[in-house]
Amino acid sequence: MSPKPMLTLSQVMEKLREKGITDEIIMNDKKQFVIHSTEKAYHAEDLKIIRVYRFEGASDPDDNIALYLVEDVYGNKAMIIDSYGANSNYAGPEFDEFLKSLPTEEREEYDF
Repeated sequence: MSPKPMLTLSQVMEKLREKGITDEIIMNDKKQFVIHSTEKAYHAEDLKIIRVYRFEGASDPDDNIALYLVEDVYGNKAMIIDSYGANSNYAGPEFDEFLKSLPTEEREEYDF
C-alpha cells in the first residue's frame, strides 16, 4: 500500500469544511481565545486537540504552519492555525502555553 499524498493547508481546510468545520479560534488582543468574528471565548479546559496537521515550506522554513483541529466540551469543532518556529502568529508566551495545556486525543477519522 502506498503512502497517502501530502495535502496542502488549503486542501486540509477544504476537507474539514466538507465535514462542516469552518470556525477558527484566534487569540485576540485581550489574550482571549475566541471563535473568529464572535465573542465566544474558550478556556483551555473547554477544548481538546483531536488532530494536528503540520505543513512545511519546501524552500523556506518561515513557511511552517500548524493547523490544530480542536473539539469543545459540547462536541463543536474548530481550527487553530499558527505559523511555527521563529515567525509565530502570536507574540508572547500565552499562545504556546494555551496550546500546550490542551489534552490531545488524535482521531483517525480526520487523518486525510
